[in-house]
Amino acid sequence: MLLENKNAVIYGAAGAVGSTVARAFAREGARVFLTGRNLGTINTLAKELSVAGGTAETAEVDALDEDAVESHLDAIVEKAGTVDISFNAIGIPQQGMQGIPFTELSVESFTLPITTYTQSHFVTGRAAGRHMITQQSGVVLMHTPEPARVAAPMLGGMSPAWAAMESLNRAFSAEWAPHGVRAVCLRTTGMEETATIDVVFGLHAKGYGITQEEFRAAMAANTHRKRATTLVELAEVTAFVASDRATAMTGTVANLTGGIIVD
Repeated sequence: MLLENKNAVIYGAAGAVGSTVARAFAREGARVFLTGRNLGTINTLAKELSVAGGTAETAEVDALDEDAVESHLDAIVEKAGTVDISFNAIGIPQQGMQGIPFTELSVESFTLPITTYTQSHFVTGRAAGRHMITQQSGVVLMHTPEPARVAAPMLGGMSPAWAAMESLNRAFSAEWAPHGVRAVCLRTTGMEETATIDVVFGLHAKGYGITQEEFRAAMAANTHRKRATTLVELAEVTAFVASDRATAMTGTVANLTGGIIVD
């Protein structure tokens, strides 16, 4: 198994991305620590993982609260010995954020995703980095969609927020890789299986004056494969990147956009 004897903490584990990655981590042998603001949902996920033979624990943690994040991670290390993987999969509601031209977007709506995502990833990454530097190993993982790199209209502050995350990922690596700590971002298309992308596609379709299915088809047509990245595809690569088989990967982005971005 790729992640046997690894301890992995997942922030935003109740969401589609966090829960799918948690399943992959647990299947590959990791002891998974699930966090989120909805304890009921992550408790249900933990039971599912346990039934499937995995090991999972849960805690209600606000990934924007540095004291909560640090105390939770301290407790994990005290109990389990190490924190080997940190994956932040938090999200925010997209209504009022996307599908609106800049000329009509409020300052609050523009800045909210930038401050939220950068603060959360800094808080969780810093907490993990402190422990990982001490143990001289570990990996901090992030996830962004393709507008982190390519320009598209009516994304508001989301595109700058995702670009900032990728920049933070590189900065983490520059400081921590000499201490054996990696930082890697995984970049996908919007994933059609998620409730969030269903909302997002609806907002953009309305902004363009087309149907949601027409917008969905246009997005898929931009890829070389003519289809979006799936949750399982993201989770499988995330498990590999988190493993010791990917130790040369740091300060970089794993490109899972299916050809929307060609490196």
